[in-house]
Amino acid sequence: MSTITTDDVRHLAQLSNLQLGDDEIAGLQTDLENILNYIDQLGQLDTTGIEPTYQVTGLENMWRDDVAVQSEVSREQLLALAPEQQDNSVKVPQVL
Repeated sequence: MSTITTDDVRHLAQLSNLQLGDDEIAGLQTDLENILNYIDQLGQLDTTGIEPTYQVTGLENMWRDDVAVQSEVSREQLLALAPEQQDNSVKVPQVL
């Protein structure tokens, strides 16, 4: 059984940049203890012969070769489509 102190909760709150009141700290302390106790219960389960489930959808990554494809459109033709251009590049509004 894990015991979470109020200092532990305050430290986690500081790391998470959270401003917590005393009542919130007490509630979070209880919640964290319950979560850790549940994890301890799960650790006691007999999982012998059960394969880990990493994902359940059956989807796989589809990879493709990283090959540059030559286009018949020239750089000048593409730049001509831009509303504004500067120094042989498309000029866009400044984003801050």
